Amino acid sequence: MRISEARRRNAGAHIALREIGHRYRRNGAPTLSDVSAEIKPCEAVALVGRSGCGKSTLLHILAGLVIPTMGSVRVNGALVTGPSSDRIVMFQQPHLYPWMSVAQNIGLGLKFAGRTRRERDIRVAELLRLVDLEGLAARNVQELSGGQQQRVALARSLATHPEVLLLDEPFSALDPVTRRSLQRDVRRIAAEIGITLVIVTHDIAEAVAMADRAFIMAPNPGRIAEILDIEADRAAAGLESEDAFAAGARADLQAAFERACGRVILTSPQASFAAG
Repeated sequence: MRISEARRRNAGAHIALREIGHRYRRNGAPTLSDVSAEIKPCEAVALVGRSGCGKSTLLHILAGLVIPTMGSVRVNGALVTGPSSDRIVMFQQPHLYPWMSVAQNIGLGLKFAGRTRRERDIRVAELLRLVDLEGLAARNVQELSGGQQQRVALARSLATHPEVLLLDEPFSALDPVTRRSLQRDVRRIAAEIGITLVIVTHDIAEAVAMADRAFIMAPNPGRIAEILDIEADRAAAGLESEDAFAAGARADLQAAFERACGRVILTSPQASFAAG
């Protein structure tokens, strides 16, 4: 299927979280409690909060990798009971197969799905153009930079036309310039092909750059303390005020983070925020 066809088909996915609670041990402290929210089709949502507040656990529940102790997740009305090719996770490490080429890594899921060689070749070529890796199809992935490897992982994630892309801090180990480039490109690609994004991040600037809304999570147990509508503020500011908007949005999001943590975090306004 061509990317243009996928764009016409995909309309993202509606995600409904209803009273999610989770304990990793029966008598242990709850990791999550009473998490309820809705994510609209093709929306980009950032899960923001300090380490240990349950962001990654919630992301894994959305992916079907973890089944919650309480509550439910529904995607387009269907109950999530396990992993699905419609919901793909990108992790901090690209987890590529080092003995394979770029094209082989990208096309692996298509091969498992039973696509013909010709179908795989067409789709891989489309994805290489989409993630700006044209000309590198035959290159061994071990020869690539960290940013290029994450682009391969992104292309592989998109190969089977998922409706939801779940990002578990996949850019955290990259240098700032590469990270900003990937943030911009992932957001653009998601909008072009019509998928829903959920991003786990410690980085306030990353949340502002990539998300329409931010769910600010409080710890002990993990829960959504506030929701910040970033896209509404961006639209109100106008494109000519993007720099001023970004600075203001980062300040608002940091303030919400501090309220959720119950403590003041001292950082410079220009600093990229990283919670401990």
